[in-house]
Amino acid sequence: MSRPNDLIQGTLDLLILKLVDLQPMHGWSIARQLDLASRGDLQVTEASLYAALHRLEQNGLIAGEWKASANNRRAKYYSIRRAGQRHLEQETGEWNRLSSAIGRVMRLRTITP
Repeated sequence: MSRPNDLIQGTLDLLILKLVDLQPMHGWSIARQLDLASRGDLQVTEASLYAALHRLEQNGLIAGEWKASANNRRAKYYSIRRAGQRHLEQETGEWNRLSSAIGRVMRLRTITP
């Protein structure tokens, strides 16, 4: 599938919101889950990931809290806020509508007169 630079604008934000809606995570865990869930097709650069996390936090969609990680290192854990959950629900609906429309076009076998 796509590499990070090819992601549709806003898709990385949507994917991050989905993951932190499941559970609070730090940046490395988010990148790892994206890689695992996409079977390696979505590998996000550190710069892209942290820019998106910063943007989401600045927009009030996620909150960050410094904690000790599993290996006892200091890490910023991100969790979704109520506004982020509403945004995720809205954007998920839009993504489903758009991907369904793209799928219909891609399955065309003839052109309708």
